[in-house]
Amino acid sequence: MTEPTTLNPEDWDFHFRAGRLCLDFLATVGDREGLAFDRWRRPADLGRWCLEAGVLAEAPAVSAGELAEARGLREAIHRVLRAALEGARPEPADLALLNERAGRPDPAPQLAAVGRRAAPVAGRPLEAALAAVARDAVALFAEGPLERVRQCAADDCSVWFLDSSRPGRRRWCSMAGCGNREKKAAFRGRAARPGR
Repeated sequence: MTEPTTLNPEDWDFHFRAGRLCLDFLATVGDREGLAFDRWRRPADLGRWCLEAGVLAEAPAVSAGELAEARGLREAIHRVLRAALEGARPEPADLALLNERAGRPDPAPQLAAVGRRAAPVAGRPLEAALAAVARDAVALFAEGPLERVRQCAADDCSVWFLDSSRPGRRRWCSMAGCGNREKKAAFRGRAARPGR
């Protein structure tokens, strides 16, 4: 993956619009089909993602080796997803990694006060966060609804998302983001045509 210098600062922000934890995890790679940039530039970025995703109550300390392991899990999930959507058999090594990670302890909710959101905590926070991601992926691949997983139709976005719309024809990961941008571009293109 590259370190593009032409990106806007907001392109480095994490996106949580996929509708599933494991798909939000995949969205840490931006424009996978084009620029393919990794939003986890430093180990601390992975810790921040765990906090922003709501998997952990505090950002854990992350080593370079742990970041490499998380990237390996992320790419294994992506390859299994692609294989599943193409009707192909996933690689045994990818399934083994996914299952091994899913078998580790999950973050446990801890109640601080009645009526407040329980905070997820774990003795080994990063391991537990990755276990939660892996379990979500296992549930998606085993129970679905895989037929509702789509890839954003925007030219500069490759986010996978769960289409929860009633008709099941959603094209963009976010109507407020990619969908709005694409519709504006189409309108400007029509308005710029001669004879209008």
